[in-house]
Amino acid sequence: MSAQALTDAVVTELVADATAAPSMHNAQPWLFRYGHRSRTLALRADFERRMPEADPTGRALHVGCGAALLNLRVSAAHHGLEAATTLLPDPSDPVLLASVRLDDGPDARPDNGPDARPDNGPDARPDNGPDARPDNGPDARPDDGPGASGGRAEEALRALHPAIANRHTSRYPFDEQAIPDDVRARLVRAARAEGADLVFLAGPHLETVLGLIRDAEGYDRGDPAREAEQEHWARYTKTDAPVDGIPDYAFGPRDAAERATNRDFAGSVPVPGRAHVPFEHQPQLALLSTGGDRPADWLRAGQALERVLLTATLDAVSTSFATQPLEWPDLRWVLRDPVHGTGHPQMIIRLGYGPTGPRTPRRPLDRVLTIEP
Repeated sequence: MSAQALTDAVVTELVADATAAPSMHNAQPWLFRYGHRSRTLALRADFERRMPEADPTGRALHVGCGAALLNLRVSAAHHGLEAATTLLPDPSDPVLLASVRLDDGPDARPDNGPDARPDNGPDARPDNGPDARPDNGPDARPDDGPGASGGRAEEALRALHPAIANRHTSRYPFDEQAIPDDVRARLVRAARAEGADLVFLAGPHLETVLGLIRDAEGYDRGDPAREAEQEHWARYTKTDAPVDGIPDYAFGPRDAAERATNRDFAGSVPVPGRAHVPFEHQPQLALLSTGGDRPADWLRAGQALERVLLTATLDAVSTSFATQPLEWPDLRWVLRDPVHGTGHPQMIIRLGYGPTGPRTPRRPLDRVLTIEP
């Protein structure tokens, strides 16, 4: 793609893919600004969409924006562009979460050679914390690790693009079929490519985490402020035409045994015709963690999360989240494996085979994207 071909329409397509990412309560807490002269997309946080009760530090907001950033990088690769990504480029501006310079890909610039890396230019700073890991840059390849060439890394990102439109959170029951070892290994590598760790829970650790999820759900229901915050993001389509939040058609059924890990966005509000059905007896859960716990780590966690979700989608694995214990500090740290656990838990992912879940609404692009000369 030539420089002249990077039109407003292309930029809009990139941001449309970015905003397909998941976010807490589907709040979509992101804003994008593109400058034609700099060929740079700025990702900014929309802190008006933060959850002050459940996410007072903004950790979950950063994770959601990180997921959108991964989608943006995948879309850029799909369009033959190199995305030179810098996390938190201006320490004095915490609202500016990332800048992405969009350069011509190797097909348009053959002098760069087949091993040109998409984000190793002089201004790229994918890891700017003191504990930055050399293997967690945004161009790492999920199957080949940190040594993969830029061309192969770009191809790995490009391969994920079809999953963006097909990835949806599923709050429906999954069957009891175990996820094969090779699929699990691919998901672990996907997280590692973005500087995070993914561990599938088993044995006593799994039972402990399941108990923490239920404890946190009880804490939430006993906290009127959190209940009101969750209710604020529930959307009832008979009276609303939602562009954000969780619509009633995506609540999913209730678990007849009251053991489901999904957050119930209906709360105590009865939903006419909502089914009560059995969910899987033994949920398959994975814990995503990072070595640090600062805003840059949260952004990396979001990129790792979305890379795992897109990889799972390509393998026909459905996914949802169990974030409740992550939102209570006294429970979050207990999530780690008591024997071998390290790092900072950032997300609990439920995986399995079953319905993919419906598409949830997205804000109009003219509300989240500004294009400047």
